[in-house]
Amino acid sequence: MEPRIQYAQTADGVSIAFWTLGEGMPFVEMPTIPVSHIQMEWQIPEWRRWYEPLAHTKMVVRYDCRGAGLSDRDVSDFSLDAQVLDLEAVVDCLGLEKFALLSPIHSGPVAIAYAARYPDRVSHLILWHSWARTRDAASPQLRALAQLRDTDWHVYSETVAHTVLGWSEGEPAHRYAVLMRECIAQETMKAALGAIGEFDATAILPQVKAPTLVLHRRQLSWLSVDIARGLASRIPNARLALLEGESGAAFLGDTGSVLRAINQFMGEAEEASVWAEPLAAGALRTILFTDVEGSTALTQRLGDAKAREVLRTHEQIVREALKAHGGSDVKTLGDGFMASFPSAMRALEGAIAMQRAFAEHNESAEEPLRVRIGLNAGEPIREEQDLFGTVVIMAARITAKAEGGEILASDVVRQLVAGKGFLFSDRGEVEMRGFEDPVRLYEVRWREPA
Repeated sequence: MEPRIQYAQTADGVSIAFWTLGEGMPFVEMPTIPVSHIQMEWQIPEWRRWYEPLAHTKMVVRYDCRGAGLSDRDVSDFSLDAQVLDLEAVVDCLGLEKFALLSPIHSGPVAIAYAARYPDRVSHLILWHSWARTRDAASPQLRALAQLRDTDWHVYSETVAHTVLGWSEGEPAHRYAVLMRECIAQETMKAALGAIGEFDATAILPQVKAPTLVLHRRQLSWLSVDIARGLASRIPNARLALLEGESGAAFLGDTGSVLRAINQFMGEAEEASVWAEPLAAGALRTILFTDVEGSTALTQRLGDAKAREVLRTHEQIVREALKAHGGSDVKTLGDGFMASFPSAMRALEGAIAMQRAFAEHNESAEEPLRVRIGLNAGEPIREEQDLFGTVVIMAARITAKAEGGEILASDVVRQLVAGKGFLFSDRGEVEMRGFEDPVRLYEVRWREPA
């Protein structure tokens, strides 16, 4: 599903278009200034396949820079400070207190400036084929392209796209060139690149406090690896990762190595590794669903912003339990999660940890969270990053039969943990929508003895 386009207003009155995808730790991917079109890029298959795995563990945020895409086109200020205002408007509009920041190419100095000014808000800084001062990156190839820009806009856009993305990328590079011509006017591009040529964040590099990852592909032709080495050496808490490949786009070439580097840097290597390995045919998994009871009424009563704060607590508790008990977040469902565990025992331990954490939260919360949890075990079918099949459908149906604060499990789950010390109460046979025969359910006892 295509993400919903939203708008934020900058301090200097520019409307900035953005979307969000997924749930979890906020992860802001900046535009490749001055080229960006968050709606058109979603139609490019390679780009879409880049965002989808990121969104399995993160709330991905993308925005169009001023002068491009769906953001205000009628602007004249493209300075470094103005570009910082674009980022600031989006994260403030979303109420993000802390977030990871991925900055490709020209957006690097902007990200560095923001991270230096707001050290408490950037949890991780990731610089992709970037620099602190634009003049340092002025290779003969890029200087030659600047001369072409003013003579033939079509040839210029095609040449830039194939140079930056890689001459071997053919059709994806052509699609990017089309996006370039659609997202920004020729005169605007000239004005923006003139301002970008003056970007210089070298003086504030020592002020960057966030853990920083500098990513660079070894075979990249238009930017020397020495730029990446120099950048990493001047940021206090930075590391350099050199990857194989020649494309300047993270969504092309070996995207898996880029995603692994990012996930490992952000401390998600264990969780991400679940998706790095194919699910073997016949592999047994325990599927867990959570569902916040009364979430619609909660939103109507509190409003979107306040209700979202309450639901973030649910997300935090669930993710902490998944990480502690070896579960993986398959997908988020707005007011619930679908998760997968390699064993029924881990799944039950995770479910119990969740309910106990919700109960502890509710002791002092203004808005208590009552969460249904349902579990089933079997052999799901995997397609890309999702799980399907009867075992998944049954787990969702079981969850719907639970009350807030309850854990319900199928008999399969109960039998898999026989003798492991879990306590169950027989809830009898229950009719399930879409299933011919009734299903016996068991309530999992999770409360500590008084």
